Amino acid sequence: MGLRLKFNLVLVIVFLAGFAAAGLVSRQLLQDNAREEVLRNARLMMDTALSVRAYTVEQVKPHLDKQLEEVFLPQTVPAYAATETLNHIQKKYRDYGYKEATLNPTNPRDRATDWEADIVQQFRKNADSKELVSERTGGTGRTLYIAKPIQISNPACLQCHSVPAAAPASMIKVYGEANGFGWKHNEIIGAQVVTVPMEIPILNAERAFKTFMASLAAVFAVVFIALNVMLSWLIVRPIRRMSQAADKVSTGDFDVPEFSDAGRDEVAVLGSSFNRMRRSLEKAMQMIERGN
Repeated sequence: MGLRLKFNLVLVIVFLAGFAAAGLVSRQLLQDNAREEVLRNARLMMDTALSVRAYTVEQVKPHLDKQLEEVFLPQTVPAYAATETLNHIQKKYRDYGYKEATLNPTNPRDRATDWEADIVQQFRKNADSKELVSERTGGTGRTLYIAKPIQISNPACLQCHSVPAAAPASMIKVYGEANGFGWKHNEIIGAQVVTVPMEIPILNAERAFKTFMASLAAVFAVVFIALNVMLSWLIVRPIRRMSQAADKVSTGDFDVPEFSDAGRDEVAVLGSSFNRMRRSLEKAMQMIERGN
């Protein structure tokens, strides 16, 4: 096995090991970064919904409470305001979703689906849990969702949701007496659920991963060629010349020119040593010939 082949085998083995390690690490980092990006978007939507809720309670509802006796204004309901606001965002970003999923809602559109009802039950079983983050695969592909419990912590909410008789007549006129009642203080009745698609960030991460690996392979190819050229020029060629010269000298052919001993590297030192050995051998052969 030649020196160049040995060198290339070692180089390829080292590269493949590094290529595999870099691939595993970089792919995981890119996937993690993509998920973090999706999670940031989900938290931004959730914070937006919470801000709309707070604004409605603090600055809208107080000015319209007196009108509830005559006409019910759903705009005064924090959940309604947050849902309507996020619905406008969904018109542009259709795969993004926000819902105040409720087991027994006043507004039928807020009724929890099966998987949303499971989230609500998880919050009910673990009352200390304030947030749930997970992934699911649905009709729009892989999505990440973040959920927060909806808990009746304000007793004032029970005025509209305890029993139909206590609710404003204007609200009963709009939604009827069948839904949205029987809620209890500190009861978890639903969950705010934000869903954000993961397909595009994951595809972008995969594209970045492929580009990185292709670039890494291209860099290796350039380095591989450059190292082989350097190996051939600086090591293989001089050693091949020495090997051929040594073969001729060993058969008594001293017409081989001496090697240049300029330089201080290992090849130059080896060439200088070979020249001294050649001269010594030539003198020894001459002495033997004179003796005969």
